[in-house]
Amino acid sequence: MEISVAIKNELRRFCESFAEDRIGRIQNNINNINESLKSETKSSAGDKHETGRAMIQLEREKLGHQLYEAEKMRQALAGITTLASPANIGQGSLVITSGGMYYISISAGAFKKGPTLIYCVSSLSPIGKNLLGKSRGHCFDFNQKTICIKKVL
Repeated sequence: MEISVAIKNELRRFCESFAEDRIGRIQNNINNINESLKSETKSSAGDKHETGRAMIQLEREKLGHQLYEAEKMRQALAGITTLASPANIGQGSLVITSGGMYYISISAGAFKKGPTLIYCVSSLSPIGKNLLGKSRGHCFDFNQKTICIKKVL
């Protein structure tokens, strides 16, 4: 049990770091765009100036949406506990299957520790949806393969 809690804590830190890095990059890009908007002066080109400002505004709105999504990732992580090991797969479960290992949290990519590779996936991802609510021994078809759940931690 202690090993599973320790690895789940590492996985959670990995996901938190992923979310914080993403938020930081997006905020940096927003700050750069805000500086661009402040420094842009009215040129004699007129329409070109307005078009440029409109494109910068659109980029800022897109980054605002990305920031919102990244903040949702951070909130999802806040609700995950690493202590419980329920029989059914849910947020915070570490799942060992015949097709790989998965940590149900946020889509943060692959966590590698030595030879072990664990995929951090959202419960809304295709594999996450297939795993959610299932338990040890359950099998399902995914990407033309049958995957069986060997262990839920």
